Amino acid sequence: MTQYQSKLMQTLVERGFLYQCTDEDGLDKEASEGVVTGYIGFDCTAPSLHVGSLVQIMMLRHLQRAGGRPIVLLGGGTTKIGDPSMKDKTRPILTDELIEFNKNGIRTVFDKFLDFDGPNAAIMVDNADWLDGLGYIEFLRKVGTMFTINRMVTMETAKNRLDNELPMTFLEFNYPLLQSYDYAELNRRYGCTLQLGGSDQWGNIVTGVDLTRRMEGNTVYGFTTPLITTASGGKMGKTVDGAVWLNGNPEISKEHVRSPYEYWQFWRNTEDADVGKFLRLFTELPLDEIAKLEALEGQNINLAKIRLANEATTMLHGAEAAANAEATAKETFEKGGTAEGLPTVNVSTSEVEGMGILAATVLAGLAASNGECRRHIKAGALKLNDVKVTSHEQTLSVSDIIDGVVKVSVGKKKHALLKAT
Repeated sequence: MTQYQSKLMQTLVERGFLYQCTDEDGLDKEASEGVVTGYIGFDCTAPSLHVGSLVQIMMLRHLQRAGGRPIVLLGGGTTKIGDPSMKDKTRPILTDELIEFNKNGIRTVFDKFLDFDGPNAAIMVDNADWLDGLGYIEFLRKVGTMFTINRMVTMETAKNRLDNELPMTFLEFNYPLLQSYDYAELNRRYGCTLQLGGSDQWGNIVTGVDLTRRMEGNTVYGFTTPLITTASGGKMGKTVDGAVWLNGNPEISKEHVRSPYEYWQFWRNTEDADVGKFLRLFTELPLDEIAKLEALEGQNINLAKIRLANEATTMLHGAEAAANAEATAKETFEKGGTAEGLPTVNVSTSEVEGMGILAATVLAGLAASNGECRRHIKAGALKLNDVKVTSHEQTLSVSDIIDGVVKVSVGKKKHALLKAT
């Protein structure tokens, strides 16, 4: 691995954030010699961000902890257009009132992760501050002359739409120009020299680097993260119950909220193969400690998952909320939410490995036949360790044994335990 001089590059690369960078050596040199100001933009399409945005938020946190100055750019202006990146259809147009409502909900998340006081205090700005005041002709003369249609139609978003004969409105076609202009404006106002983002933003970031150089005469950098997926290929932050929102306050929006307990459970149910990766990306545990946790095998890997859940929940909701969530999960798991014990069936550990979910449900006494079990799955009523079962082909593994048992549930009231012996 390349030896970096700056704490920023060392941290981001060692923990798995780097996918592409416009100039690794140049950014490393700048970060080792002084304060780097970097930003990430967040459009206001909902009143909360979800776990899919957390890797970006963690990069801003690492930037600040490495001595840099993070800028949170809220897209009050760009949301009026909608980012077409990785989308096969046009986003719905939101009203100014809804954008403002969403913006106010999103603001609350960043207080948990960033320090807005001190010598390298984080900054939160809204690109509507400059985009709303742009005259169309003025913008075309200032920025439009620096983009060619030839280049823009080769950008991945436009190319995918055109290749698949899907419509792309002229409104969306302008989005890369506005995002690029954001970078130039932040460079002029705050001396910002780094834009961070996901891999889907690479084209927009590179054009912003180029526009800033041409408009302001300054060298700036772009840095993107890989697409974060689960080991089974799922999209990070998406579950059968919908997005895992970062806001825990139902007063903001009842549809865009996850309680601390639900948030804790999301991390607790991480796939075995993802534990190490997620500990590096979404916690600040030392790398040597993470190496020990991800080396755990069998049902001991559950200890690492609980540590992940506690660390991630503490960062967002606080240590007390994390401790309460763990205690609630333990009580719910062992007692099914009641004061009474649950029906228990003894099975050997070797039997658990590879046991089909249909056989497990029948063995637990929660279904009379495989056919009844399939109906429970189709109705969304069957859960394994409080996680909804979506396929009748699902199998159990030793890692499903938690505190010596596997919990099987049908609906909210019927629970049973398979006790490993």
